[in-house]
Amino acid sequence: MKFGNVITAMVTPFDSHGKIDYDATYQLLEYLINNGTDAVVVAGTTGESPTLSHEEKLDLFRHTVKTVNGRIPIIAGSGSNNTEASIALTQEAEKIGVDAALIVAPYYNKPNQRGLYAHFEAVANSTKLPIMLYNIPGRSVITIEPETIIQLAKIPNIVSVKESSGDLAAMTKVISGTPADFSLYSGDDDLTLPVAAIGGDGIVSVSSHIIGNEMQSMLQAYKAGNVTEAARIHQEILPVMQGMFQAPSPTPVKEALNQKGIAVGSVRLPLVELTEEEKQSVASLLK
Repeated sequence: MKFGNVITAMVTPFDSHGKIDYDATYQLLEYLINNGTDAVVVAGTTGESPTLSHEEKLDLFRHTVKTVNGRIPIIAGSGSNNTEASIALTQEAEKIGVDAALIVAPYYNKPNQRGLYAHFEAVANSTKLPIMLYNIPGRSVITIEPETIIQLAKIPNIVSVKESSGDLAAMTKVISGTPADFSLYSGDDDLTLPVAAIGGDGIVSVSSHIIGNEMQSMLQAYKAGNVTEAARIHQEILPVMQGMFQAPSPTPVKEALNQKGIAVGSVRLPLVELTEEEKQSVASLLK
């Protein structure tokens, strides 16, 4: 299943008291829809999911569904390292009316490949929602091996994978071993074009908050066969893509949005605000 070229892993706006700012979320969604975003992930890592309560996630899903009103797909970040909790949140997200669920590899528990398969299978069997797997060894400390993803792709509603392993050879195995309608999205902004070149479908992006139109243009150029133009755009926007990760994400992208006049507030502990020097670095990137 394809979700477009550019999926934005949306930040969660907070007010000055650290509560979710729903007015700012409305404004942010409108801005993203008008600036290159084909779909949004809500309450993912970039949305600071580890610090959102169960109820906050549900409220955020409700608000996003109401605001978006069917204009673009909404992918709910409803996975965790607790299978039962992942099932419960995914089922509630389905009732609210999201379009798909992003289910992360269980972190901290360190299951083996059989355990990973059983976890994803249990979540998929509990819902009619399309499922996007999320392979992110840097945060979960385990890798969903290509063979496991290929087996999981045989489950009818497991339709996609967000690949943040950075392993192009493993991604190539997944692309060649899964059905044509199974999609693979890069989870690393700076690998957007390389992943497209091996047959990937697009990007689940942090930087698209700032350069969504440019990322969209790059992928459209590549898919239209204009490789030289795609490479030119990639070279031009690479510093921004890298700059959005100069400090723990989503701190730099929230600062960039605030500097652009799109108020999203600060981050929740244990993340901390950027230093003045880092804020200056973000400002120079925006120029």
